Amino acid sequence: MARSGTWTGIALSGVLCLSLAGCSSTGGKRAEDAREAAAQGRAAVNTPRWTFAMITHSGDGDTFWDIVQSGAKQAAVKDNINFLYSHDDEAQQQAQLVDAAIDKRVDGIIVTLAKPDAMKAALARARKAGIPVITVNSGSAESKAFGALTHIGQDETIAGEAVGEELNRRGKKKAVCVLHEQGNVGHEQRCDGVAKTFTGTVSDLYVTGTSMPDVQSAIEAKLQADPSIDAVVTLGAPFADTAVKARQGAGSKAEIDTFDLNAKVAAGLADDSLGFAVDQQPYLQGYQAVDLLWLYKYNGDVLGGGRPVLTGPQIITEDQADELAEYTERGTR
Repeated sequence: MARSGTWTGIALSGVLCLSLAGCSSTGGKRAEDAREAAAQGRAAVNTPRWTFAMITHSGDGDTFWDIVQSGAKQAAVKDNINFLYSHDDEAQQQAQLVDAAIDKRVDGIIVTLAKPDAMKAALARARKAGIPVITVNSGSAESKAFGALTHIGQDETIAGEAVGEELNRRGKKKAVCVLHEQGNVGHEQRCDGVAKTFTGTVSDLYVTGTSMPDVQSAIEAKLQADPSIDAVVTLGAPFADTAVKARQGAGSKAEIDTFDLNAKVAAGLADDSLGFAVDQQPYLQGYQAVDLLWLYKYNGDVLGGGRPVLTGPQIITEDQADELAEYTERGTR
């Protein structure tokens, strides 16, 4: 895990250096100028005002994607980019949004591949139109084959394996992995990763992620039916609080752990209602995607060398909760 974090830091440093026209004795001054420009809502570069479109598989109200957008918008200001965002949790609708971006003749596309088969044709049309594509968050295995410049995110299998190892360290014996979006390959990879390294037993629980009452009742019923469950793993920050309520309703003592981070998760870690969280740094995914597209348009640069640029996983516990609270409140972690 340490090697992944180190590579991410190196990759980000490289992006920042290139974005500011080179690291040198004046690099610190350039970086400060860029931060000041972004804070004032003005570009730090004089390149053309290209238009980049980001199309994700997000449903309504998912705070994770608010953080992704926060990073993307920050980079867009710095890079003089007109940034467009759209989303749909139905794969065919998401593909149609990609087609709409192509019809608008955007200068670059950022897209998620939660359900890659449904997106393949749309990305082929983007390639045919000469529009560079970067994939983020999900679909790292398909990204290169679909013609994307690079993929930015965490390896979901590795992230799941990290969760299994953390559960072992905590002495857990029986876990439930809660999948809130059926057919999402990244979610399946996470739960498969947990099962691979967890020495106890783990079962998958499919829930209707668009209805929090249904999610709560499903988890509560599972915990009531099997009091020996001592860990519940949710795959998104908004579902962690719901799982806590389900635990209370079931009278269970199971630990609630989650993928992803937001202000509520940070608070839950601090007050010990949650065990740990897996952070994949969504702000960084959005920021790097815009910045790397800008670098490609400006200088033909590509990061990753044909492999994903990793932004996670990082296990977050109560020890880091207070430190991260400030960042989650401002919407960047």
